[in-house]
Amino acid sequence: MAGKKRRKLKLLAETETDGTKMVAEGKGERLELHDWSELPAELLELIMCHLTLEDNVRASVVCKKWHAPAISVRVVNQSPWLMYFPKFGNLYEFYDPAQRKTYSLELPELYGSRVCYTKDSWLLLYRPRTHRVFFFNPFTRDMIKLPRFELTYQIVAFSCAPTSSSCVVFTVKHISPTVVAISTCHPGATEWVTDNYQNRLPFVSSIWNKLVFCNGIFYCLSLTGWLGVFDPVKRDWGVLVVPPPKCPENFFAKNWWKGKFMVEHKGDILVIYTCCSENPIIFKLDQSKMAWEEMKTLDGLTLFASFLSSQSRADLPGIMRNSVYFSKVRFFGKRCISYSLNDSRYYPRKQCYDWGEQDPFENIWIEPPEDISAFI
Repeated sequence: MAGKKRRKLKLLAETETDGTKMVAEGKGERLELHDWSELPAELLELIMCHLTLEDNVRASVVCKKWHAPAISVRVVNQSPWLMYFPKFGNLYEFYDPAQRKTYSLELPELYGSRVCYTKDSWLLLYRPRTHRVFFFNPFTRDMIKLPRFELTYQIVAFSCAPTSSSCVVFTVKHISPTVVAISTCHPGATEWVTDNYQNRLPFVSSIWNKLVFCNGIFYCLSLTGWLGVFDPVKRDWGVLVVPPPKCPENFFAKNWWKGKFMVEHKGDILVIYTCCSENPIIFKLDQSKMAWEEMKTLDGLTLFASFLSSQSRADLPGIMRNSVYFSKVRFFGKRCISYSLNDSRYYPRKQCYDWGEQDPFENIWIEPPEDISAFI
């Protein structure tokens, strides 16, 4: 027995020459053991996209070959969380798609209200019974009230956090095929200001319209795809001479208007059209040509789409880039439905969703707090 063990150890003896390890096996065969720095770049990216920011920085200085993969997937931004509004009770859930974790908060302050919009971690909410409009930050519990105002079926948005002196709240309401009523307010105001405007082009306002604030202007995408713009400083309103995005005929099926979303990113206006039987189509407004152009790639950007407000992020984990995340979670909170432009498919596969069945006030993407431990 002792002789067999000695022979086995001899066959597995290692030799090292110029930093490369060789293992002798069997009848003189030799297998070369490569250094960790020689891992394929794709495998390194897959490993490093799961590291925290601190570990990613450490890994990037291990060697030159690790530096580029670490930088390419480095996360310097947080993804928004999906906030769920319960049908009963005061327990609100927040889903983090990056970590696939769910957090809960008791928020009795929101009882009897419905969400209208979100930006910079602030919610804009409305109580139908009392016509109370107010801001609320669920992570700090701060509340800022606005003058009472009746919001029927119009959409609402605001420009920036209500703690800023430049914050403006905007809403547009359809009066007739050629007239809209625009109302604005700001924190500290005693009343809303409402003006009527004539439309030179057809513009139908409804709860299914989309609003974003970009470069000092509110952009409003109408039910039929026309784009209205409002300057809150000049109080100017107009409908851009930009034909609606062109979509395949099968996109205009039942409840097609519920499956479109609009988001801004660094001065660009993007529109997402979805259909339960087709892959999403993304358009960007070319403001020099005044035309919608279809996008085949997001150049690493990640979009988060929900009915009332959508968000965009850069520098997220590599597996999240060049994708659209929708406001739907499957498999008991283990996975958010997303569409990858790189792979031209949904994740999980065949999870196209009929947006007509979802309550628009059920959830919304919200910017998470910087310190998660502060409220867990």
